[in-house]
Amino acid sequence: MRRNRLVAGTSSVLLGVAGLWAFTLAASGGNSAAEVPEPTAAVAPSRTLSSGDITSRGGGVRIAAVGDMNGPANLAADSHSGRNGAAISALVRNNQVDAFLGLGDFQYDTGYCDDYVKYWTRLWGGTKPKLYWVSAPNHDWQPGRNEDLDNFMNGQCPGAPAKAAINQQRGLIGNGTPYSKDFGKWHIAFLSSAQWQYNPAQARALTAWLDRDLAAAKAAGRHLAVVHHDPYFTSDTSEHGRSTELKPWIDVMWKHRVRFTLSGSQHNYERSCPVNNADQCVSDGITAFQVSTGGIGLRSFTSSPTYIVKRFSDTHGFLRMTLRDDGSFVWGFVPTSGPGKDAGSRPAPR
Repeated sequence: MRRNRLVAGTSSVLLGVAGLWAFTLAASGGNSAAEVPEPTAAVAPSRTLSSGDITSRGGGVRIAAVGDMNGPANLAADSHSGRNGAAISALVRNNQVDAFLGLGDFQYDTGYCDDYVKYWTRLWGGTKPKLYWVSAPNHDWQPGRNEDLDNFMNGQCPGAPAKAAINQQRGLIGNGTPYSKDFGKWHIAFLSSAQWQYNPAQARALTAWLDRDLAAAKAAGRHLAVVHHDPYFTSDTSEHGRSTELKPWIDVMWKHRVRFTLSGSQHNYERSCPVNNADQCVSDGITAFQVSTGGIGLRSFTSSPTYIVKRFSDTHGFLRMTLRDDGSFVWGFVPTSGPGKDAGSRPAPR
């Protein structure tokens, strides 16, 4: 069982989140910079279609993402978790994001209904109206041990009737069940990497599902992204190395030229070069973001893969992205405590 120590907060949260997005973005490749205006200022309010798919406006689809969120029995608004939860909840409340992607490990050490209701809901419940989630092994979901996350996200835990956005649209989604969704011109698949640990046969079956799902979306003209908890393109820490068992999924992502992935687990922040399934930096590769800075104690790195181009382990915060209709995207890490920064853009595919 992985156990993690919550680091108490020492500085106040910067709740001017709109201003935090007005950063200088590095151009693709990170060699030059260009000033990018705050993207929500000239964008019409989001509108949800009857199908539940998010409309893409001229400014693109706006998302926030982070994993590894709240420590055991933590209710402190001034904790790292509390600051992130407040900042993302403000973005949701003020319609400054179209979706919050929860990258797993919502509540430590073990997520039962009572823990989600008493603790996570207090600090992060404001994100639920735009929450799209994946379950992670052990802390979120372990068969026969803790299996409440799916009920919680569907509003079935006593005391927390609110449903996550995806559950409002689809109903109950079982722990480990894959799903995908169109966000404007983008198609994002959500996969529980826990299946490789608990049911490898099911994980292999999900490889075929992912292949079909991405192929259909690509044929429909969508740009592709994938969300999963355990990272493949990552530096080692004292607790975890790369999740090599995910290689079949990575092969499928490379086959269909997935533009980016989002994962968590490591308790730090990393971004890869556009990378292929052989760990090579290539122009049409996958940009892998590993964002596990939601509030749990941070871990230092113990290896230095050549495909990792930006990383830090001294800062809590979350990732914001804008996904453009042409397949280009911009990103910025929003620190809520610590000095770490990352911002950049990737052009449309050729």
